[in-house]
Amino acid sequence: MGSKYTKRYTEEFKRDAIALVDSSGKAVTAVAREFGISSESLRGWYRRVKADRGEGESGELTSAEREELKRLRKEVREQQQTIEILKKATAFFVKENGR
Repeated sequence: MGSKYTKRYTEEFKRDAIALVDSSGKAVTAVAREFGISSESLRGWYRRVKADRGEGESGELTSAEREELKRLRKEVREQQQTIEILKKATAFFVKENGR
């Protein structure tokens, strides 16, 4: 199944499913079955929430850190493109003025 068929769940739905895992002591797979979702989805949401609460695996990024990383990578790409343009422009002007 392609990603365009991926079912979107509301944040409230995700919170409810995660809260049930936390409060009931039930396994992720059992809660996922009750909610009619894949255990992989629920496990991913649960892992992300734990990371955001600082309870994640060592080295796991919070959502805020992931967003910052994405923003910084985009910024670096844009700066690299700017540098390439400036290098070409500089070479062009050096050549033009060298005559």
